[in-house]
Amino acid sequence: MSFTRTVAEHRHAILAATTVLTAVRMPITDAWGRTTAEPVAATLEIPAFDNSAMDGYAVRAGDGGGRRTVVVDIPAGVAPGASIGPGEAARIMTGAPLPAGADAIIPHEQTAEPFRDVAPGSLIRLDAQPTPGAHIRRQGDDVSVGDVVVAAGERLGALQRSAAAAAGAASVLVRPAPRVVVIASGDELVAPGEPVGPGQIPESNGLLLDGLVRGADAVVTELIRVGDDPAVLRRVLARVEADAPDAIVLTGGASVGAYEVVRDVLEPTGVQFLTVAMQPGKPQGHGAIGGIPVFCLPGNPVSVAVSFEAFVRPALLRMQGRRDVLRPVIRLRVSDGWRTPPAREQFMPVAIDRSDPAAWTVRPATAGGSGSHRAGALALAEAWAVVPASIEEVAAGDLVDVMLVT
Repeated sequence: MSFTRTVAEHRHAILAATTVLTAVRMPITDAWGRTTAEPVAATLEIPAFDNSAMDGYAVRAGDGGGRRTVVVDIPAGVAPGASIGPGEAARIMTGAPLPAGADAIIPHEQTAEPFRDVAPGSLIRLDAQPTPGAHIRRQGDDVSVGDVVVAAGERLGALQRSAAAAAGAASVLVRPAPRVVVIASGDELVAPGEPVGPGQIPESNGLLLDGLVRGADAVVTELIRVGDDPAVLRRVLARVEADAPDAIVLTGGASVGAYEVVRDVLEPTGVQFLTVAMQPGKPQGHGAIGGIPVFCLPGNPVSVAVSFEAFVRPALLRMQGRRDVLRPVIRLRVSDGWRTPPAREQFMPVAIDRSDPAAWTVRPATAGGSGSHRAGALALAEAWAVVPASIEEVAAGDLVDVMLVT
């Protein structure tokens, strides 16, 4: 049975049917791009000890300005244990432990002597009055033991993984990367680089989806190209189901035409095919075979890209337990307007003009607009302008929602 949903309704139905993958524990060194399944709490204080924030001299502020005798050299990486007394100083490097007795750091630029030439026994002259606590990083000032440094449901990017490691995490409980099988259907498809005969086109959706899946921190385990023979597709699906991936994404053959092999094969199994009030990407299919989520997308490349962003990417992120499953959206003004389809939410591929940092604008990536067949336009698109179904025309100067994808 076919019926129409809005984009939000279809996405809600997909997310409601999506389950989170079972968490696994892995070394922090291997966890880049994974999503935390529990909060990452500090087992170490940051800093772990009082240390210097500058290259300079550790001194006693109460001794005032004037001369000091350097009694010890403290590089970064040595164990705490040095000390100074009245009238004494320690040459100290950034990150090195503060010696006992010191309560201030004088940067080496505020002394008369060349820093590299100073050694224990040297006399130095301070050109500034030391201030108690100056340029000292106190133990636990950033993070205390037990503090949460990365919340549950967060992606372990470069910054988050570094913070977790600095706080003492050796391993983390995370969701695994979803394993996705991509199946591109159509007798007209030939592998990229192969000779193209009459009525044929290069198969590009597989590469498109491989990149989009990677961008969602998932992995394509197999990329399959099939023709329009239902028996062949059934055999392929049976083999894929036996391999038990986390999701199957098919392109092409999902509309209401006479040769819609994907729909003909999967609709009798309970996979639901419907129309979504969007442009491009109106024909959609979603369901499961053998408990494996199945996404049936249109065959045109722009429709594939839009459908992935609207429906598949949020589901893959939900499988990973990600707190935020939607792309960030900003409001920008339009420099060149365009027409929109009636009663359908439009996703227009746009380029962003950043020449004025205080007033970015957007325009259609190509003169062809949002036509679903315009594969070449994808290379020029930096984002999608998302126009509500109630809008019939976007005029220059209008504000539009822009979904950032690059």
